[in-house]
Parts: sequence; structure tokens; C-alpha cells
Amino acid sequence: MALITLRRNLCHLSDFRIHGALAGLKTQRVNCVHKTVKEHLYPWFWSLQLEPVRVRFHHAHSKKFHSGNGNDLHPVGEPVFSQAHAWDRSEHSVKNVDEQIFYRRLNSFTSSEEVLHYISTLQTLPDTMAAGALHRVCEMEKNDDDQRLPKEILENSAFQALCNQFAQDPSNLSNTGLVTALQALTLYVDPQSRLLLSLLAECQHRLEMGSLDIHSLCILGECLIKLQGPGCSTLDLIIYQLQGENLEEFTPEDIVTLYRILQACPEKVDQTFLHKINNFSLSVVSNLSPKLLSQILTALVVLDQTQALTLVIKLGKYVVRHIPHFTNEELKEVLEAFIYFGYNDRFFTEALEQHVASLCLTLDPEVVSKVMEYCSRKLIFSKPILNAVAETFVCQSEKFSPNQTAELMEPFGKLNYLPPNASALFRRLENILFTRFNYFPPKTLLKLLHSCSLIECHPVNFMAKIFSPYFLQQLQGEEPYLDRLSLAQLTQLFLTAILECPFYKGPKLLPKYQVKSFLTPCSSLETPMDFQLYKSVMIGLIDLLGARLYFASKVLTPYCYTIDVEIKLDEDGFVLPFTVDEDIHKRVALCIDGPKRFCLNSKHLLGKEATKQRHLYLLGYQVVQIPYYEIEMLKSRNELVEYLQRKLFSQNSGGHW
Repeated sequence: MALITLRRNLCHLSDFRIHGALAGLKTQRVNCVHKTVKEHLYPWFWSLQLEPVRVRFHHAHSKKFHSGNGNDLHPVGEPVFSQAHAWDRSEHSVKNVDEQIFYRRLNSFTSSEEVLHYISTLQTLPDTMAAGALHRVCEMEKNDDDQRLPKEILENSAFQALCNQFAQDPSNLSNTGLVTALQALTLYVDPQSRLLLSLLAECQHRLEMGSLDIHSLCILGECLIKLQGPGCSTLDLIIYQLQGENLEEFTPEDIVTLYRILQACPEKVDQTFLHKINNFSLSVVSNLSPKLLSQILTALVVLDQTQALTLVIKLGKYVVRHIPHFTNEELKEVLEAFIYFGYNDRFFTEALEQHVASLCLTLDPEVVSKVMEYCSRKLIFSKPILNAVAETFVCQSEKFSPNQTAELMEPFGKLNYLPPNASALFRRLENILFTRFNYFPPKTLLKLLHSCSLIECHPVNFMAKIFSPYFLQQLQGEEPYLDRLSLAQLTQLFLTAILECPFYKGPKLLPKYQVKSFLTPCSSLETPMDFQLYKSVMIGLIDLLGARLYFASKVLTPYCYTIDVEIKLDEDGFVLPFTVDEDIHKRVALCIDGPKRFCLNSKHLLGKEATKQRHLYLLGYQVVQIPYYEIEMLKSRNELVEYLQRKLFSQNSGGHW
């Protein structure tokens, strides 16, 4: 292990001395030192004036690539920093610097200047710690808007000393010191800089010699992906060597780093090896941090590991424990993965409810939208989440983009729910639509307005616009025709205008844009009938009415809706054969509602099903709901017949058979 010695009286130090394995390196002039550092960093660093600095580089007696104690410590994927630890002494030798205390100290700092000042107080420092400090500085200064380190950092003598010593003789660095320094520099340094190329060359040499340990292979793999892309040929050798390692020797952090590498180059993945990783990962899930949990879930999505549901389920159980500790980005990744794998769990929903209800006003709009998408996709009817999101939108609607606004509002219609502040919520939405109507993509706008109509918040003020030829042309775009779902939504909105908004006098939807049926594959505004439930009801109806002749199934009405079972009654309330088309006084529409027509694990009807029943009633049908949970309570055939008799021929219905 290499030890970097840093003296406090920097203004008097002008040479580099190397002891132990390197013997005597000749004294260099200060300007030579500065020239070396400049050549190894970004070109924009060359013109800076440097302070004199003297660094002594000590090496372990062993010339092997591993550290002196055989344990390469930090970082694993990235430096691991714990909580702050009290540290009162200003100057310490390496013998007194415990590694864990050192990393805790690094983590306690709030700026890179504090890190560098602390480093300058140390006499000697192992190369692993020096690399960790370098990584910490670069990590703290990371800025997506600027790929350069601040000038004051580049001019800092301790920072210069760190960079220069890693450039002097990389062959004497430990594996961890080498790859961690490389990892730190990939954040900012020009990929063609001499310093970076020197470290890469040494890594390449050790890779070809088979001298890199598992952790170093993982870090090097990620560095190469960042510097040269997933198509890098050297990456094949790294993956090959990792495949030959015993998974039992991987730390949990290394396992997640391996997932990230495979995620970046899915075409290089051996499915048998990936299957082994998935199975082994079951044993390390309990040791993963919130960040690593989100990363492994994201990797499983990218790698399309739909067969690894056992792993996803176990990850989900531990996600519940960490929900309060996820960052916004991490929580978004978790939700995206659960949506992708179709995962839902009662305990996760309860934890998510508590988290959103308590922190909704501080959550990122993208996370709020993703939470609503998750509830919408999984049909989770959660009043705490819906109410909290509604309140957030009323208070902070300006933070949401048009797409996020639509994603946030659509679940209210889909899940058939009006929050307590519905009037304020839809008043705010209406104001946004008035001022930003043209900023909404046409299909997004149509879905949003259609969703509002499902909960009887009819967008009357915007119907004239969406039925206009101009909007319909925008909706179609460059496609030869409008997609089936958009046509169905337009048709149902127009039917809503006729049935529920008689005061609407604007443009009508042209017949060529109207569909004949709302029940179509992939674009249905109705949920298909549950066949097993229908068979049970059909048996009871035959017993009750005396023959199959007296009811029809799957009847398509002139109003686009498909009725599960239709029964015709004459003026005296007697049941007519379904083939009769004359003297029909009343039509009874039986809605045989299976579990898929309700929100998940609830008796709350979905918005589209509630709208269908509402419209059928307005069209003159006697609507009779037959929900699955009532049928499941019946224990015999006689009870079923009695149940149907009560439903169909109650005293106020006027029906007979």
C-alpha cells in the first residue's frame, strides 16, 4: 500500500521523495512539479499559477498490487461514508488514522475545501484513503451544468499534491487506490489527459495479468463504460473475469455494481450467469441500502428480468422499510420498477400512503406524478394518497408540467374518486387549461379531459375546441388515421355532452370520428365480462325465467355500450323473449361486474364502469348491478335464484315472469 505524506509548511516544500521500494527519486524543481500536474489535468487547468507543494510517497514492503493488509477497503462502487465522528486533533500520522474514522470524517464535511484542508493536516496517508479523499472532493463538486472543477479547487495545493502523486508511479498503487483515483477523475478530467491515460494503462496491465480483485474489476468496469462507452472491448475481458469468480466472494455493493455494468451493456450478458446472479442476490437483499435497492430494481427492468419475480418480491419487502429514506429519484426508480413488474403489496401501499401524506408538499413533481401513475396502473384506490396529491396540486400547480398535470389528474377519473377539495382542484385545473391549453400535447389533453368526464367534472368549456377540425387534425398528426383509443374517447365525450350537458351548443363530433363500440381489444372503454361469473349468473337466470330464450348476452346498443345481459319487459312488466322487437316497454341491463371492474381489493367501481352505468340509466335502461362479491356470498343454487329474483323483480320494479 502506498502512503502519501503531506507536510503542513507547504511554502517550504519543493521536492518529491520516495522511500522504500522506489529508493531515491531525484529532487525536482517546483516549476517541474507544476508542469507535471498541469499536463495531467484538463487543459483549462494549465494556465493556473500553483503554490509550492511537497509530497512524500511511501510504499509498502510488498510489491504486490494488493494493499499491505490484503483488504482493499473503500470505495465499493463509490466511497462509503458513515456519519460524522468527533476529531479534535489537527495533525496525525498514518499510524493514528483509523480508516473508518477517516471516512466518517470525510462524510462530516459540507464542502470540498474542508476536505482538502483536513487532508493538508495529515503527515502521511495510505493511497486508498488519498483516493477516497480525491473521490469525495470530485463528488461534492459534481455539477451537471459544469463539467469543470472550480478554480479554487484546482489551485489548492493539497488537491494538486493528490493528483500529482497518483501520476508519479501508478504501478506502486494498491488496487483500491488505483481504481478509486480513476473513478474520481472520470467525473471531471478529460478522457485524453495524461493522468487518466496513465491510470487506465496500469489498470489494463493488471487486468491482463489477472491481478485485479473483484471489487477493482467492478469499479474499472463502470469507469470504462463512462469513459469509452458500453462497446469498449476491454469490458468483455472484465465481464469474463467476473463470471469466473465465486459469487460468494462478492460484497452486496459489488453485486449491485455488477448489475449496473450488465445494465449498461445488455447485449454482452450471458443469461445463465445473470440467472446465477439473480439467485445469489436473494441472500444479500437484507444488506442493501435504499440507494442500492433502487439501483438493482432499475437494472432488473433494463435487463427485462420478468422471470426474477422471486427477487423482485423480496426486494419489495425491504423497500417498505426504507421508503422514508429514499431520495426523490430513488423512489421514482422503485415505482417505475414496480409498475414494470406489476408488483404491488399492501404493506408497500400503506408505507407509501404515510410517506406521501406527510411529505407530499416537498416531493418532486415527477415523483408525485409517478406515485399517481403507480396507483392508476395497479388500480390502487388510496384516499390518503389521492387527497394529499390533490392538495399538493392546488397549492403548487405551477410546478407541474403539462404532461405531469395530466398524469396527476387522470387517476382521479380512472379510480372514480372526487377528493374533498374537488371544487378547488378542478377550478385550478381549468385555470391552467385556459392559460396553457396550447402547451398540452393533443393526445395528452384528450386523455385528461376524458378522465375528468368520468367523475362528472365535464370539460364543457373545452368541448368546442376538441371537437373542432383544427384540433382533430392536430390529434391525428402525420398518421393516416386517428388511433382507436382516441376515437373512443372522443365518442364518449360527445355522448357525455349529449346526455349530461344539454346546455352544450357547440360543434358536434363528425360521424367519421365516432366508433360503433367501446368494447374493443387494446382500446376498450369497458371491461370485458368475467366469463366464470357470467356462467354462474346464467344458470340462475335460466332457473328463474324458465328458459334461455328470455335473456340476451353481450348486446351491443346503438350507443356504443355492450350490455352483459339484457332482459325485455312489456307494458305489464312481463318478460319477453329476447327475439321480440315490438311492444317493448322497458329494457333491463344487468351489469355482471367481476373483480376487474373494481379498484384493487375493494368494492369501489372503476370510473369507466360507473360512467357506463350512469349513461345506460340516462338512456332509459333499468340498470341492475350484479357484483361478484355478492354472488360469492351465496352458498346454493336456490339462494342464487332468490337473489336474482330480488334484484330483478323487486316491488318497485314492476316486473313479472
